[in-house]
Amino acid sequence: MKNPNPVNRILFASMIGSAIEFFDFYTYANAAVLVFPMLFFPASDPAAAMMQSLATFAIAFFARPVGSALFGHFGDRIGRKATLVAALLTMGISTVVIGLLPTYAAIGTAAPLLLALCRFGQGLGLGGEWGGAVLLAVENAPPGKRAWFGMFPQLGAPIGFLLSGGIFLLLSEFLSNDQFLSFGWRIPFLASAVLVIVGLYVRLKLTETPAFQKTLENNQRVKVPILSVFRHHFGILVMGTLMATSTFVVFYLMTVFSQSWATTALKIPRTDFLLMQLFSVLFFGLTIPLSAKLADKYGGRPLLIVVSAAIALFGFLLAPMFGSGNMGLVTVFLSLGMGLMGMTYGPLGTVLSELFPTELRYTGTSLTFNFAGILGASLAPYIAMWLARNYDLGFVGYYLSAAALLSLMALLLVGKERNGQLALANS
Repeated sequence: MKNPNPVNRILFASMIGSAIEFFDFYTYANAAVLVFPMLFFPASDPAAAMMQSLATFAIAFFARPVGSALFGHFGDRIGRKATLVAALLTMGISTVVIGLLPTYAAIGTAAPLLLALCRFGQGLGLGGEWGGAVLLAVENAPPGKRAWFGMFPQLGAPIGFLLSGGIFLLLSEFLSNDQFLSFGWRIPFLASAVLVIVGLYVRLKLTETPAFQKTLENNQRVKVPILSVFRHHFGILVMGTLMATSTFVVFYLMTVFSQSWATTALKIPRTDFLLMQLFSVLFFGLTIPLSAKLADKYGGRPLLIVVSAAIALFGFLLAPMFGSGNMGLVTVFLSLGMGLMGMTYGPLGTVLSELFPTELRYTGTSLTFNFAGILGASLAPYIAMWLARNYDLGFVGYYLSAAALLSLMALLLVGKERNGQLALANS
């Protein structure tokens, strides 16, 4: 049976949705460092305000598994298409509302509470978005090109980051600091409404994936997918979570923590650091397709093993390179980190999707990815900031290396593919 979804439409729909979601997510990450500590929390203690702002950043990662369970249930029960549309709307509405929120000066403690609620909505939507976007691509892939198709949703991440970071850079360039804090920071949040409309238009023109259609025809749907995942695939769920942990740690150290530390402790001007960071994201974007090609040729799991080992060694460069404060060395460090991030992120979605059968794949893949987000990203900027302030930057590097070794261990414990799925080595 011929797939009614043209290849270009499939790949664009999986990528554009992911780009929109990550644009929204990164916009919040930028604002959590540059804006929210000053506007949404009491100004008496700037350090405490920064830590509280980073704590709201973490909320979304705890909301993401809830979104995985909610949207994964419907994605495995009623289909990928309708669920992806609902996830996109949830994320988009939450983001636009953030751009309309009154600040602490206007409504007091209600401001950070509303901010936290919207942040939860962002996480809820992203929890259902990522897994569905990956499956949209992977379940439509021809033989031998699963990693290549599966990297298109991943490619949305650097695109979303570049769009978000670019807007913040332009606002910083053309608005005074007072104008930026008064109204400029709201523009990226409100602008996401346009992107959501584009994403909805593309996704509404799709039909279901062939793999899900086969599940319907064979009456293989599971009544409560999340219970089946925990009951029958708990071990692989844990290993998959650990496999993806270092991917999150390296990324959020290269973005949220590095931006906060560089603009405060290292005294690098905000505009200069945003330029350095945007340059490094190019390496993130370039290494994603490279990693997909290598994964299709040599296998996604072997590639992730090599890259995880490289990240463990990379952690030892954090203090001497990033801590130097030299703008050239810091840029090289960020570029290396983002390059390693792309090498692990490119095949990650495909590898995680191979852990679960089709009838549980939306729920299982989403839960695995988002549990890794809790373990590896939700508190990564907070932990790194605490280590840097109470010890030194070297301990932040050790933290990154430990996370990479944890992922390496999990990858070694997961065996080779059997019947289209990865399994525990001793199972």
